[in-house]
Order: sequence, then structure tokens, then C-alpha cells
Amino acid sequence: MISAWIFYEAYQRFMHPETISSGKMFIVAMVGLVANVSCAYILKGNSHEHGHSLNVRAAFLHMLGDTLSSVGVIIGAGIIYYTDWFIVDPVISVMICVLILIWSYKLVMESVDVLLEATPKEINIDRVIESLKQIPGIDDAHDIHIWTITSGMYAMSGHIDTKDMLISETTRLSKEINRILGEKFKIGHTVIQFGCECKINNAYHNNHNHG
Repeated sequence: MISAWIFYEAYQRFMHPETISSGKMFIVAMVGLVANVSCAYILKGNSHEHGHSLNVRAAFLHMLGDTLSSVGVIIGAGIIYYTDWFIVDPVISVMICVLILIWSYKLVMESVDVLLEATPKEINIDRVIESLKQIPGIDDAHDIHIWTITSGMYAMSGHIDTKDMLISETTRLSKEINRILGEKFKIGHTVIQFGCECKINNAYHNNHNHG
């Protein structure tokens, strides 16, 4: 909405250019640049500390956008001071808005994926299943669902068919599954249902033979 308002104001300036005090414009932009660069630097450090937090990234992109805005305004003030091309002001405003809209769109779409529990684009479920089936003791993996808890943090639920084994053995399998999923796919939380088709098949054949 803010970008739409700036686009509208820029259009008005295109139609009816206004005189701009380049000196005040330059001073205000310099003060803003110093503040924005300082905040962006702090947020960049926090982004490494907090991983891929959407909140930190949103704040960082906001400050980065403000920093670029200040740079654009400083450049515009210089051009206006030496040339009196007042139309430079709306041109720079439109360029800044386009950048902000691109960043905002990507961030919003990632947020929507989290809310809809969509499968992360960087994770191939077929590869996950193949990795699970390579673990000794596992026959098959199916009904796999992977979703995003927050940016960079994934969860998975699924059914694992095992060899005929004691229930206590599934604890070892569970640890190995979590290790592989964490190392290969950054999946930190799992809900797994273990099953064994062999018992069902053996019981069926025994009953069939007795019959």
C-alpha cells in the first residue's frame, strides 16, 4: 500500500514537477543513511545468529531498502543541485519502490508457504524416501509429509515399514532416521509411525494353510 501511494505521488510529480530544496534533501538523506547502515549491520549479524528467521530477514530487508532509498535520495539531491532536473526525484522513487516490491513479494510468498504447511521447494520427497530406505532394517517409507515450521526449520511425518524386529529396535531406527534427515535435509522434527508387513503376511499364509 505504501509503494502504491509512492507510485501515485511519483506520477503526480511527473505530471507537475515541483521545486525541491536539494540542500535539505541531501542533509536528511545523509542522516538517514548513517542510521540505516548501522541498523542493517546489526541485523545482518543477528541473521547469522538466528539462522533463517523470517522476522530478522524481514527487518533486515526493510533496513536495506531504507539504506538504498537514502543512497538514491543523495544521488538525486546531487543531480538536482547541479542540473535542476526535478523529475529525477519521482524517477528514483519509482526505482526504489520496484526493488521493495520484489523483496516484499518473495518474503510474503515464503510466509504463505509456512502458513499453508507447503513442502519446501529445496526438498525432494523422493530423495528423502530413498535415503530412508537405505537404512538397514527399513523396507519402505510412505505417506511422507514434509512442511516448514519457520524459515529453514522443517518437520516430517510418515509411515516406515521395517523388518521383523523387536519394538525396542525401532528406537535405534528412529535415532538413525532423525540423524540422516537432520544432516541431509535439515529436518529437525519428525513424527514416525512404524509398521511391519511381514507379520501380517505370515499370519495370512498360516491361516490360509490351516484352512
